[in-house]
Amino acid sequence: MTEIEATDMPKSNSQTNFLRVLGRRDALALAFGAMIGWSWVVLSATWIQSAGTVGAISAFLFGGSIMIVIGLTYAELASALPFAGGEHVYSHRALGSGISFICTWSIILGYVSVVTFEAVALPTVLDSLIPGLDKVFLWTVAGWDVYLTWVLVGILGAVLMTFINIRGVRMAAVLQSTIVGVILLVGVLFISGSLLAGDIKNLQPLFQDGISGISLVLAMVPFMFVGFDTIPQAAEEIDLPFKDIGSLLMISVFMAIVWYSLIVVGVGFMLNAEQFGNAGVIVAEANSRIYGETGRVAILIAGLAGIITSWNAFIVGGSRAIYALARSNLLPSIFGELHPHYRTPTNAILLIGTLSILGPLFGRPVLVWLVNAGGLGIVIAYAIVAWSFLVLRKREPELSRPYRVRYGRAVGLLALTLSVGLIFLYLPGSPSALIWPQEWAIFIGWSMFGLALFLSAQKSKRLESDS
Repeated sequence: MTEIEATDMPKSNSQTNFLRVLGRRDALALAFGAMIGWSWVVLSATWIQSAGTVGAISAFLFGGSIMIVIGLTYAELASALPFAGGEHVYSHRALGSGISFICTWSIILGYVSVVTFEAVALPTVLDSLIPGLDKVFLWTVAGWDVYLTWVLVGILGAVLMTFINIRGVRMAAVLQSTIVGVILLVGVLFISGSLLAGDIKNLQPLFQDGISGISLVLAMVPFMFVGFDTIPQAAEEIDLPFKDIGSLLMISVFMAIVWYSLIVVGVGFMLNAEQFGNAGVIVAEANSRIYGETGRVAILIAGLAGIITSWNAFIVGGSRAIYALARSNLLPSIFGELHPHYRTPTNAILLIGTLSILGPLFGRPVLVWLVNAGGLGIVIAYAIVAWSFLVLRKREPELSRPYRVRYGRAVGLLALTLSVGLIFLYLPGSPSALIWPQEWAIFIGWSMFGLALFLSAQKSKRLESDS
């Protein structure tokens, strides 16, 4: 029997292997900072060009509504089972180890894809701030020239973020809260400035390519909103009443919906369709039309800050998920060890850090590949969590649920249906299907890597049983 199976809930907030040091602001900054990241700076043009301004906003409102429904299942489960590992805890208890591994390894793909995304985004934004970063040509990937100095910046960032997270979640939380404040300030100035200085005529075209255009943006939404689930991953490190864990999770989702929708509005007000093709980093260009060169630099700095918050949060979330799998003998036991002083899952953090340094080797084209491949892993996990929610509601009605969702069966069924619907967006036949071979190679390669680690853990478990 595993540690999780043997325990319903901790008897107190102190019964944990981790240090409970995250307060209300820390947990909210962790989730919101994870969701907004750098994508709002670099992908806004893609959203508007794919679906039009109103079409893009519609995709975020609709996709955000789906995330709210899915988030409700997470909120209840996180308050009822506040253990490190989130998805693993719920699915393992409800559906057993096999399904739990699929669920958790899928969400880890989403986390690792974001961390790798940020390792690529870092040199991208620094190249905009410091022109001439590209030195010593290496190779070309999908038409993009990759340079040694560009790659080294991404690798250096990965090493630094890995080090910060090994040193402890308290240091990571202080960094997260401070930088989220900077992003919010710059974002508020941009949005308010665009409404005053922009032109409503620039919003044309309101829709682009109808349902097909909206579906292209909708397929990116799970990747944009992944991050609220870092709260359940770090539940053992949050020093709050269990009910508040669920409440904070839902607040973070609402904040992200508002953020993305307003960013699209701001860009739409400031730039027309013809100006999109001539702009570099689209939000920075839009802000420069309000505040001049200072505005452009401010957005790039906010984007750099977003890279750090997202990067930081997903190392936290991903390492805790890997740790939970290892503690249940579903990954090699080396990943289930905590640092003796900092109480962080050091080897799990090192695994994520090592994987993230691969991204810069492929240049900027890998950004979109990671968004889409990671998105499929995310929605698979969401579907399994919704399934687990329904099973536990039926099987364990007496389980204490401090944050209890009203009309639970209906919410669970809707979350499951919507999650499965999102999965179909990535499959062949959909206008937003994963691209072969790049995006499918990431997804299949990740699955094979997980299978190898899983079989290694099972072999070690059998040898221990025989000895």
